[in-house]
Amino acid sequence: MVRRGPTLARQAALEILDGIRSGELAGEDGLLPSEAALSQRLGVSRATLREALSQLEHSGMIVRRHGIGTFVSRGQPLMESGLEQLESLETLARRTGVDSHMGQCDIEERVATRVEADALGLPAPVRVFAVERVMLSGERPVAYLIDVVPTDVLDPRQLRESFHGSVLDLLLERGDPPLQHSHTELCAEAASPELARAMRLEPGDPLLRLTAQLYTTDGRAVDYSVSYFSPGHFRFHVIRRVSQLAPPSGGWTTDRASDRAVDGIGKQGAAEPNASDRARETGDAARDPDAGDRELAAVSP
Repeated sequence: MVRRGPTLARQAALEILDGIRSGELAGEDGLLPSEAALSQRLGVSRATLREALSQLEHSGMIVRRHGIGTFVSRGQPLMESGLEQLESLETLARRTGVDSHMGQCDIEERVATRVEADALGLPAPVRVFAVERVMLSGERPVAYLIDVVPTDVLDPRQLRESFHGSVLDLLLERGDPPLQHSHTELCAEAASPELARAMRLEPGDPLLRLTAQLYTTDGRAVDYSVSYFSPGHFRFHVIRRVSQLAPPSGGWTTDRASDRAVDGIGKQGAAEPNASDRARETGDAARDPDAGDRELAAVSP
């Protein structure tokens, strides 16, 4: 498949970002050069430059003030969380003091795809509710969430009347089925044209993708979700504890390994001598007939 490279406007936007990060473009007050100066510096037309600035504005990197100029953004609200605890985006936003609400939402009852049915542990074909929505912070899209739920788990009236963006919160509020844990995979993914359109990004822009199955206390998967997050608005981390079985700093030595092997034999009882051992013992005794007497004398009181 032929892959299209970034547009000229996108290349200009990336060059502006590099200039901002290096400190070469913006003054102490964050003011960027005029459009005429930027256009000349980058060697692009004013129309291309305006498109590049529009992309940066949508991503929250710059702020344009009519009649004053274009400024580097002072920073955008960041939602930070550890992945050890399962919580909805809405709960995370409230906990970190960031405004978050649901934008465009599409709810559809349909037949699950093979991947969805396998993730839910159900035989195909099976009918599911697919819930796709954009999550906003202010007016800016920050996440695109997809949940696929078997039709016997959710009442469509709840989705129409009580749904505010989180299937997890809806199930927790209802208390049935009882939830236990989620199995989650994390990776980076380039935005598809459809995702880029929904999140006001450029195709190919990086997104953080979390794919998860939500399980009940009896081990049933009741939700399969795929969530896309804008890295500029989220920061996830994992706390990893040191393993108690870690080897010493120098690693195990050969002697230590042989000691463990000997200890293991000792705990299980002495090993039965094999034929070669008995042959060696017979040969040693033949060469030194008094060896056995000396050994007995050494252990006698």
